[in-house]
Amino acid sequence: MLDLTHAFWLQHAPVLSVLLPSFTAMALLLLGDPSGLAGQGGGHGNPRLRWRRRLAMGSVLLGAVMAMGLVSLASGGELVVYRLGEWPAPFGIVLVVDRLSALMVLLTYSLAVPVLWYATGGWDTRGRYFLALFQFQLMGLCGAFLTGDLFNLFVFFEVLLIASYVLLVHGQGRERFKVGIHYVVLNLAASGLFLIGLAMLYSVTGTLNMADMALRVGQLTGESALLARSAALVLLVVFGLKAALVPLYFWLPATYAAASAPVAALFAVMTKVGVYSIVRVHWVIFGVGAGEAALAAQAWLLPLALTTSVLGVLGALASHSMGRMVAYLTVSSVGTILAGVGLFTPATLSAALYYTLHSTVVIAGLFLLVELMAAQRGAAQDKLRPAMAVREPVLLGLMMIFGAASAAGLPPLPGFLGKLMILESASGLAAQPWVWGVVLTVGFFSIIGLARAGVVVFWHVQPEEGQGTPGAGSSLKLLSATWVFMVLTVLMAVLASPIKRYTDAAAAQLSRPADYAQAVLGLGAGEPSRTTRPYTGQTQPAAPLPPATAEEQQP
Repeated sequence: MLDLTHAFWLQHAPVLSVLLPSFTAMALLLLGDPSGLAGQGGGHGNPRLRWRRRLAMGSVLLGAVMAMGLVSLASGGELVVYRLGEWPAPFGIVLVVDRLSALMVLLTYSLAVPVLWYATGGWDTRGRYFLALFQFQLMGLCGAFLTGDLFNLFVFFEVLLIASYVLLVHGQGRERFKVGIHYVVLNLAASGLFLIGLAMLYSVTGTLNMADMALRVGQLTGESALLARSAALVLLVVFGLKAALVPLYFWLPATYAAASAPVAALFAVMTKVGVYSIVRVHWVIFGVGAGEAALAAQAWLLPLALTTSVLGVLGALASHSMGRMVAYLTVSSVGTILAGVGLFTPATLSAALYYTLHSTVVIAGLFLLVELMAAQRGAAQDKLRPAMAVREPVLLGLMMIFGAASAAGLPPLPGFLGKLMILESASGLAAQPWVWGVVLTVGFFSIIGLARAGVVVFWHVQPEEGQGTPGAGSSLKLLSATWVFMVLTVLMAVLASPIKRYTDAAAAQLSRPADYAQAVLGLGAGEPSRTTRPYTGQTQPAAPLPPATAEEQQP
């Protein structure tokens, strides 16, 4: 029985990671919504609500176990390719598990488990169908990380965005609806631009399969190569908007600050979808082997990334609320990550991947911590102005110190290690002075901004301010969810060496697009992709096929 289960897992691991949240969401919709008394927190004692929560939590816990299984599968270096309907690539839809995609799925579930646990403390009852929408969001995220096709990347983008539109306004409120309109309009515009970029690429390559496109782009010359480079820059704009890259970051601070705490924490991984897409497109398709279209984004990406990091930390310094400050730190962290990506060496990419893990976990934890502190500050909430003292100054103060040290990159926490890796990997490159100057300066100003927030919250006290939300900061469920992120941060420091070995291997794997093509298309890098062998559940790349018969050679 165990052998059959293991064989089934090996054969269907990629698609199960997408189907699990999808089927869970549909089951939750069929069960109805007993928590649907928006704004009244109704349904806490409802047995249907308890079962819905158990189903949702069980699903994300199982998803986390499956994500660890994907990392285990990918860690050996072989790509796992799942061909839906057994249609051969590039004609059919494929899901691909490599080291990077497996790592991003695990990162998604590392956030999803504590965030959903936090949300079941009451946030899931402040609007309709929160639990189902949460699962649809996970479906879109996992699909975006696992797809091997650019059009299906667009499809999964739309799935996760539609869910995020509703999650953003969860709990209602004028400010959420206001930023929600801006968020929807901008993403719809980006989706239209995404389709234009895909059409441009399809017109010169005749395919949207990433592996097949990586082979064909390298063969383009003249005007075709120029059009492919233009399409690459169009996609950079699209993914830059998703990642909050300058000058396309202006939507993020207000959006994340207005969202409810669990939604903002989950959204911490949303910007990483944009980062992932930049890495996937500009390393696999437009990497160093792409001929005349090679490194189309190189001249733009590094300057924009460094500027993003600087403007993000300046925004954090100027923020008048803790939520907006953490949102700007999100922008700054994206800039630091893309600086490593934009240097286009395996060493800098590996360092950027390690820092991605750290920054995503820390930012998500800070969004939850901000609400815990805001709930005990009376009418001031998360505003950075004098207010009543929090009821748990020691506990929340220590959590704030830990979170601030992690976000600013103080040793020996993983933020320090990640930045040190980026600085070390940039040594000897032409851009080293710029990278070193920006990363060190941003870290210094991050410390100042977070220290300022701590001083205002814990030292500038006005007893007459009013009363905090009863019991909001004392809930063991809310606290434990926030502690999970702190534990994950410590684990990243303790396990820094094996994680770095994994990210080194992931960066090296991304630097070999021919291996990606061999696994996905079942052919050598120089062979046409007419016929491929359907996936058999094996993790080894398919062997070269015999020559096509005369009948197969017919048009």
